Amino acid sequence: MGSELEKSLTHDVLLDLAGERYFERGEGYHRGGHVYSLVEYDRVIVAKVVGTEEYRVRLWTEDGLAYSCDCPLGVDGAFCKHCVAVGLAWLEGDFSEDTPGGAATMDDVRVYLDGREKDELVGIVMEQAMEDERLRERLLLRSARTGGGTPDAAAFRQAIDRVVEPPGDYWGHGSPWNYARKLESMVESLAELLKEGFAAETIELSEYGLAEVEEKAMDYDADGSVHGVLEALEDVHYAACLEARPDPEALARRLFEWEMGGHHDTLFDAANTYADVLGEEGLAEYRRLAGEEWARLPTLGPERGASWNYDRRRTRLTGMMRALAGDIEELVAVESRDLSHPQAYLRVVGIYHEAGDADKALEWAEEGMWVFPDQKSSGLRDFVIEGYHERSRHAEAMTLAWERYAERPRLEEYQRLKSHADRAGGWKTWREKALASVREDIARRNEEAGSSYFARPVDHSTLVEVLLWEGEVEAAWREAKEGGCSEGLWIELANRRARDHQEDSLSIYEARIEPLVEQTNNAAYEQAYELLLKTRALMQGLGREQEFEEYVKLLREEYKRKRNFMKLLSGME
Repeated sequence: MGSELEKSLTHDVLLDLAGERYFERGEGYHRGGHVYSLVEYDRVIVAKVVGTEEYRVRLWTEDGLAYSCDCPLGVDGAFCKHCVAVGLAWLEGDFSEDTPGGAATMDDVRVYLDGREKDELVGIVMEQAMEDERLRERLLLRSARTGGGTPDAAAFRQAIDRVVEPPGDYWGHGSPWNYARKLESMVESLAELLKEGFAAETIELSEYGLAEVEEKAMDYDADGSVHGVLEALEDVHYAACLEARPDPEALARRLFEWEMGGHHDTLFDAANTYADVLGEEGLAEYRRLAGEEWARLPTLGPERGASWNYDRRRTRLTGMMRALAGDIEELVAVESRDLSHPQAYLRVVGIYHEAGDADKALEWAEEGMWVFPDQKSSGLRDFVIEGYHERSRHAEAMTLAWERYAERPRLEEYQRLKSHADRAGGWKTWREKALASVREDIARRNEEAGSSYFARPVDHSTLVEVLLWEGEVEAAWREAKEGGCSEGLWIELANRRARDHQEDSLSIYEARIEPLVEQTNNAAYEQAYELLLKTRALMQGLGREQEFEEYVKLLREEYKRKRNFMKLLSGME
């Protein structure tokens, strides 16, 4: 075992990378013998983990422990239970006994291969390539060279076409991830091409690959892994541009067309990403192209409102112009081209707020509220309320705060109203008004419910919640008795009144125990058991232990067929 692996792969490292949940599952897989074909060579471990499906795991050292697994979690970059299982198997020396050669190691394989003739080695590789599609595609891509070693672009494009073409049985067992692995072989081959010194060719071929993946592969992106291939291709393309330094203006034109025409955010935010490659000339060309397109776009105002539809080209251009804006006013000018919805105003508010210009931020927020008076939930009103408080314009702040509360008089809004009233002063008056508003809302909703066959009456839950939050437990109890409340609130009332009103609390607990048991599910059984414990405590305090024992005896007789509930009751013995 290599010393680097011994240092990087430990129980603590596995637990830290996986977390307790996946570590425990990985332990189960290891103990259950789910790890097969585990081999190690040159600080790399590979193995298969078999459960409901078969997955391939690879562990290696690279500034610590690196890993990959082709299960859905692994494809997303997680250190999954399969990685844990393989790591534990390696730590315990559980190397495969199912491989031909018995005790032979990969070092023995290398010694064996070193002694073979070229033709024999070629035969071994060709035989394996016929069985391993990923190896075959990789070899086809790497062989796209002329005799002189220069890449044959036409042959390489044909090889890319073969790799990207989706299989007919894509949705078959395990195939989504197999397809993504095939696509990754194309990225690896292009990266090798760049490493071999063919940067200009890599630019052309990676752009071809991007187009092919966009057109043919994205409909098969079951788990995001195909989009990951697009990102990896973009990385190769950028690295090749850094190396080859293509004509900056020509590159700017291609990047602009990609960003405008792509359907999957391909080469998104290219002006920023490629700034060091484009230089002043390329960026100037990019600005010119974006500016010409931008000038053709109409300015949108609030009259577009609800009729506004998503315009991908406009959205892309807006993103470009944001990236190219030189100062705050230019950025505001970009955002001001589309003021057809409240969020547009909110974005401008955010720009000025972040820049420390509080007055302009408030002006834009007030204007947005005036332009869109019926859209209150955009965040503009909250910003204006805060701005008024900061300027000691508390009366105006409270007018807006009350407007917000009156739209939906619930506990959260009641709490928010109180926080504003505390800053303005006079909470007592606002409290009376707020509680009256809750009552009016309940009455209004009950009146509406009375005219509908399907609507249910509205109880006093909101009032009970508010009063409990304020610590007015007895007032909350009175509201519950008068107008009813939710089951959870009845239990909370019983809990909070149990010390001084045992009989009231007992009546609430006892009335709910048997209906819970009747539900026949473990969660309900546990709730019933918790209420029984509370009932026992209260009855003991009242000297009614015998009565409680008789009650439990009756429950045992009535529900003796509910084995899980009986197990819980056994805890009371």
